[in-house]
Amino acid sequence: MVISHALGARIKRREDPRLITGRAIYVDDLNFAGMVHVAIVRSPHAHATIRSIDTTAARRAPGVVAVWTGEDVKARCGPLPVGPRIKEMKAPKRFPLVIDGVVRHVGDPVAAVVATTMDAARDASDLVEVDYEPLPSVQDPEAALEPGAPILHQDLGTNVCFRMTYGGGNVEEAFAGADVVVKTRIVQQRLIPAAMETRGVVAQYKGGELTVWTSTQIPHVVKTTLAETVRLPEHEIHVIAPEVGGGFGSKLDVYGEEGLVAALALALGRPVKWIESRRENFIATIHGRGQIDYVELAAHHDGTVAGLRVRAIADLGAYSQLLTPGVPTNTGLMCCGCYRIPNAHAEVIGVFTNRTPTDAYRGAGRPEATFLIERAMDLLAAELKMDPVEVRRKNFIPPAAFPYKTPTGAVYDSGNYERALDKALERADYRALRDEQAKLRKQGRYLGIGIATYVEITGLGAVAGLSGGNWESATVRVEPTGKVTVLTGTSPHGQGEETTFAQIVSDRLGVPVEDVVVLHGDTRAVPHGVGTFGSRTTPVGGSAVYVAAEKVKDKAVQIAAHLLEAAPADISTDGARFTVRGSPERSVEFKDVARMAYKAYKLPAGMEPGLDVTHFFVPKERVFPFGTHLCVVEVDPDTGEVTFRRYIAVDDCGNILNPLLVAGQIHGGIVQGLAQAIYEGVTYDDEGQLLTGTFAEYVVPQATDVPAFELDHTVTPSPHNPLGAKGVGEAGTIGATPAVVNAILDALAPFGVKDLQMPITPRRVWEALEGNSASR
Repeated sequence: MVISHALGARIKRREDPRLITGRAIYVDDLNFAGMVHVAIVRSPHAHATIRSIDTTAARRAPGVVAVWTGEDVKARCGPLPVGPRIKEMKAPKRFPLVIDGVVRHVGDPVAAVVATTMDAARDASDLVEVDYEPLPSVQDPEAALEPGAPILHQDLGTNVCFRMTYGGGNVEEAFAGADVVVKTRIVQQRLIPAAMETRGVVAQYKGGELTVWTSTQIPHVVKTTLAETVRLPEHEIHVIAPEVGGGFGSKLDVYGEEGLVAALALALGRPVKWIESRRENFIATIHGRGQIDYVELAAHHDGTVAGLRVRAIADLGAYSQLLTPGVPTNTGLMCCGCYRIPNAHAEVIGVFTNRTPTDAYRGAGRPEATFLIERAMDLLAAELKMDPVEVRRKNFIPPAAFPYKTPTGAVYDSGNYERALDKALERADYRALRDEQAKLRKQGRYLGIGIATYVEITGLGAVAGLSGGNWESATVRVEPTGKVTVLTGTSPHGQGEETTFAQIVSDRLGVPVEDVVVLHGDTRAVPHGVGTFGSRTTPVGGSAVYVAAEKVKDKAVQIAAHLLEAAPADISTDGARFTVRGSPERSVEFKDVARMAYKAYKLPAGMEPGLDVTHFFVPKERVFPFGTHLCVVEVDPDTGEVTFRRYIAVDDCGNILNPLLVAGQIHGGIVQGLAQAIYEGVTYDDEGQLLTGTFAEYVVPQATDVPAFELDHTVTPSPHNPLGAKGVGEAGTIGATPAVVNAILDALAPFGVKDLQMPITPRRVWEALEGNSASR
């Protein structure tokens, strides 16, 4: 591939002006004549039987148009989709409102009140009287596995949704012959995605067409599943994702509210709107993470890893959302990390609990895998009294070994892990940091240096097989004036593909970036697509744009050659003009070629008019970005406060299309990964009540809470797509959490503190130090 001046350039996001000037249109900005509003009555109990629902007072309230319960939904809606098809998986049916008389988590939707204003709907929702009989609940996934634990879904007879195993080699032999075995139990706490924009849906049935505006990452999947849920032919459904104010995976889903609002619009014949409150967002939108991991690492005295055992217990919450069962399987697949581990076994168990369902959140199973292996490598280094860097270096998969198949079944495309590590160490001046650490310890100050080397899997395919295989679509259309329109089946919402996709077309066709417009998120404009998630948009969606543009260019060259009475092989182009090689006076402008493609009176024999191509790109395999993150902290042993000194990230996402946008993605990812390490965590009480139900209790970092980031990169192109790109949207999150935790525990090593549960708050640090005071 030839990189032009457009690809690789630091071009500012073209989306930003409308976003920062308030001209962007979000779901809540939509208002139509006759619109009504929905408020949802949700369960206050984690587990209860519904004895009765009395809607009489609510129906009489001012402005109320309708009140629906599960009976109304059952008559009008099918079940919500569950995507992954894991062998012997148990998938309970779920509807937009509870229909079986049992609520299974705080926030379970029980009734919907429709009124002429949102205030009227919310006031009337308080008048719906629901008589509950509380049932025993189970909050902990390990407790849910115990005999006698409350069963959430009686028809299933168990709280186990699925069990999956991964592995290869002879694990028992590896552990029997090892010189040292380190073990740890890791709690990956639940996280709330907390997108700036909560979810929202507007639906309108008009002229025989149902139009649904929804804040989603996957409009085409929503369209397909809505057809099944509301029992309407798919060609009569039009889904639009307007501006989306953040998703992070939480909007990679098809929620009950989308089906509910659509069904209400069909039944009432009026536009219907539902906007989620922040409280609802915390209890009804999915949570992320939620795993308990048991990890054992076997090694020899020289630091060579011989074997790995992992038992991952995934807290799925009360139901399976679209991808709920699939997310933790990524942990089993990727648990070997960057290392050549010949013998490995991983068991992943998905368990139902009386909590909000979990699903994809930035990284979706891969941060958990990286965290567990990176903590194990640090524990091994400590046990052997080796430098954590050297333990990693000794076990890296060498560049010559790619493509490399891990014992768990992942096939890594390309990598040079040591090069990324060396670059991070060089930028940090690692030896000088270690010297400074030793010097400060003598002064009673505790510096910590944390390393995390990661590899992740990106370029994922169609959501749960609902739209086909691992593909993405793109149309590149040159208008008669020479301007270019790109239609992409991805649905970017902050990643910047309106810019990078224009750069791809500029590179292939030679037109100015300013002459390219990128459209997305509308199932009428773009008939087919999969969506934006799993860092797939550039490697899969961008490759579709690349190939479509190549095909457009080939056709344009043929038209130019015909107009110039030359062979296509003799035509050269700089984008603005096509020229016959050796005869610069014989040329035709790009816009004239475009015009002729549509006037069509002088085209090569047999050529169809027009200058547009639609291409479905199907990658050969997944792609695997990697990198090294290095964090330096200082811990105050008297207060437990953690102060960041430096943060260095060296990431490799293959060929970089726009360094400015890559840096932005890494910045955001690091902040979210850092937040898991020391700030964020969902807390429930024993009755299943969410204690971190507002931003007053659920702490997210502010700009002043994070350090400046020192970013660098290496470039190892992927052989699996024409761009050589690997994706970078989740890399920062995956590398950051273990780097920060390893740094804090490195600082606390003199006190004998070997592990701490996330988030590592000052209180937890202080309590650990008090508990180990004999070591001071």
